[in-house]
Amino acid sequence: MSTLASRFSSNAVVLRSDHPLTNDEIAEVAPSVLANCPHESRTARYTYIPTVDVLDALRKEGFQPFMVCQTRVRNDGMREYTKHMLRLRHADQITGTSEANEVILLNSHNGASSYQMLAGMIRWACQNGIVCGSDLSDIRIPHKGDVIGQVVEGAFKVLKSFDETAQQREGMAAMVLDEGEQAAFARAALTLRYDEDKPAPVTERQLLAPRRMEDRAPDLWTTFNRVQENMIRGGLHGRNASGRATTTRAVTGIDQNIRLNRALWVLADELRRLRG
Repeated sequence: MSTLASRFSSNAVVLRSDHPLTNDEIAEVAPSVLANCPHESRTARYTYIPTVDVLDALRKEGFQPFMVCQTRVRNDGMREYTKHMLRLRHADQITGTSEANEVILLNSHNGASSYQMLAGMIRWACQNGIVCGSDLSDIRIPHKGDVIGQVVEGAFKVLKSFDETAQQREGMAAMVLDEGEQAAFARAALTLRYDEDKPAPVTERQLLAPRRMEDRAPDLWTTFNRVQENMIRGGLHGRNASGRATTTRAVTGIDQNIRLNRALWVLADELRRLRG
């Protein structure tokens, strides 16, 4: 499979590949990863460590990047400093039967973000990146001190958390939902993205519609993935508040994508706990 590059709407560009990305490939999409200095707004207290230096240190420890994106900005002067995201897999997490675990690395060089490490997962069928766990499990590293060492240590902490993630996923897969429960899950998911005082442009039935045969199963894990893909990818036809035909947009911004992905995971995991 060749490298896949696509527009992440007007806010970001995303590059995902089935092989580890090189620095040259990353630079084409996210030049901020290879920026050689911080934005001029940063003070002397700001310890500048290029993301690429952190990435090279992670590579030496067996982590390889398979996805990269950065936020689009209207001011071209910010393009090399804006927030960016890398999704990496460790050598023993490269492949899996249907999913692979990923370590998500966030950073910026304009003061908008510290180094952040999150747990993630890629599902081969839809190539949609999932964000696992709650924000309590995030690892945040300020731009001071031994940044590289702390990020590498954080990556291994995230790696250890995948055992718990696997248990959560297996619990979801073992839990069969009836049609009413699936509809309730999708209805709750709609409130995560759309204002409650306005009708959502699409229905829970549309969120539950499978995009492939293997996604028709009624278990919680499959239900979660159907809803997640339909919400993140968008492209669903519906009606806006005034009754006009509309098509849902993909969730494009890095922060919005992570926030909604995480909220969906927490929703599914809480249902698993309640039913468990």
